Parts: sequence; structure tokens; C-alpha cells
Amino acid sequence: MDLRQLRYFVTVARERNFSRAAELLHIAQPPLSRQIQQLEDELGVVLVDRSQRPIALTEAGRFLYEQATHILLRTEYIIEQTRKIGSSKRERFVIGCVGSTLYGGIPDLVRRMRHLWPDLDIEIREMMSTEQVSALKERRIDLGFGRVRFNDREVERLTLREERLVVALPKHHPLSASEEPIDLASLAHETVILYPSVPRPSFADEVMSLFAELGIAHSQIEEVREIQTALGMVAAGAGVCIIPSASQRQRPDDVSYRTIRDEKATSPVIMSYRYNEPNSKVEQIKNLIREMYADNPPWLRLSNVKLPNKP
Repeated sequence: MDLRQLRYFVTVARERNFSRAAELLHIAQPPLSRQIQQLEDELGVVLVDRSQRPIALTEAGRFLYEQATHILLRTEYIIEQTRKIGSSKRERFVIGCVGSTLYGGIPDLVRRMRHLWPDLDIEIREMMSTEQVSALKERRIDLGFGRVRFNDREVERLTLREERLVVALPKHHPLSASEEPIDLASLAHETVILYPSVPRPSFADEVMSLFAELGIAHSQIEEVREIQTALGMVAAGAGVCIIPSASQRQRPDDVSYRTIRDEKATSPVIMSYRYNEPNSKVEQIKNLIREMYADNPPWLRLSNVKLPNKP
């Protein structure tokens, strides 16, 4: 088994069609079919069920597809980094984060990282919490900041803080007249706009779980993909939306915000990274976050900090 065979197999599995896979690989179909057959003969198992249209993977084929995808991505990363080192190019560090964290500490953290590592090329990618898991494992990102709790033996998680939630209301909504904290029960008869609608689980599920835990039922729920769309609908009077406190910097002219009184109305900010990664910058990044929290910036004041004082 070699990398070429794995690449051929992954392409066939992804396209579910030998002809399309052959076109993408710029080879004729018969040699491609022979390569897959040789791979099956070497492993002693059937990987592709050719009796179906489109073709389907067997259980063994699905396992190999998942593992081969990781191997090929890892190989590409090794090649890319080796070339960069050999040509003295800057090292790249990719951070995946949910959009709401960009209104909190991510910009400050990246500034501190650039000061500490001036030769490091730092890239920020907006990415849902669940997407960060596979992105870390496939080495498409080096660090993730999300809000959904999950378990994966290849990914370490550290809850940095529990951020207070606020309710976004149309500017002239009766509940927007007061600046006092609001009870979630006050929203029982409101249309609640949730985001993101996909992928799931997501922050939307965290909000729905909070309502369920407090015994608050809603018959009118709207789901949208992004926080910007949700707040636009709030401004138009289509409903109300629950968001993390740092995100209330958006749309100050046509949306009002009230802190939610309920103690359980918080959302975690979770840092995720690969388990037991050699030469990782994670511990130094944790120290930068501690320094950042010690400065007590405005966006932090409605959060309960969880990050330990010592590594």
C-alpha cells in the first residue's frame, strides 16, 4: 500500500464513481480500477461494493477512507512545512473560532501572539465548534475556540470562561425600556431566533437546553445560519435572540440588549487543541490568556473566568 493508492481510493470513495474519479486523477478508468483491486487484494478485504449505483463503501472501506483521509492531510502538512522550513518561509499557525469570540478576546490574544512570535504567520478562520474537531484532527487548524462541549480522545479542551448571555430586543420593544437584568421567563411568548441552524449540535442547542432546563416552552422558533442574520431579524422586529454578552457590540443603533438574570444563562468559551502535541505553543498561549485576563478588559467583566492561575 502506498500514498498513490490511498489517494486513488479516497478519490473513488468521495466521488462514488470510477469514471469521475479517473477524470479528477487524470488517468484512464481501467488502471484506476486495477489499483483499487490491487489494494483490496493486498488487504484481503472488499473495500468497494461495485454492485450498487452509485458505488458504496463496505464497512472496511469506510474505515480505510476515514484513516486514509487523515494520512493524506498529514502528509500534505509535512510536505508544506518542510518546504517552508527549507526555503526559510514563515511558520503558519491557524486559529479556528466561532464568530462570537471575535467580539471577545481573540483579537487581543492574536496581537499578543504576534508580539511574542513576530515571525509567525497567524491566520484566523471562522468555524463552528463541531467543525473545529475534525479541522484539528486533520491539521487544518492548530487551535480552536468554540462554545459546544464535546468529547474526543484526540482533542484536549480547556474551558476558559463562562460568558454571561444577553437577550437582543428590537429597539422599541416594551422589554427594551429597562436596563435591569431580565428573567428568561419574560420571553416565554416571544418568537426566539436561534443560530446557527447548521451544523448541529451548536450554540442554538445550548440555548434550547437552557429554556428546557428552566421549564420555558416556546411555540415560535426561527433558525438562521449566522448571528448577523439573527440580529438583523431582531432589528426588523421579527423576534428576540439570545447571544453571548461580548457580541452586544453589534447593531447598537437598532437593537437593545439586556443581561439575563438567570445564573445558568452562560455560554462557555472553550479552547481546543490536539492531544499531546510535541513542540506545541499551547502552554505559552495559555500564559498569554492569563495575562490578558489579568488586565480585566471590558468584554471580560460579564464572564466567570475558569482558566487556572498556573499551567
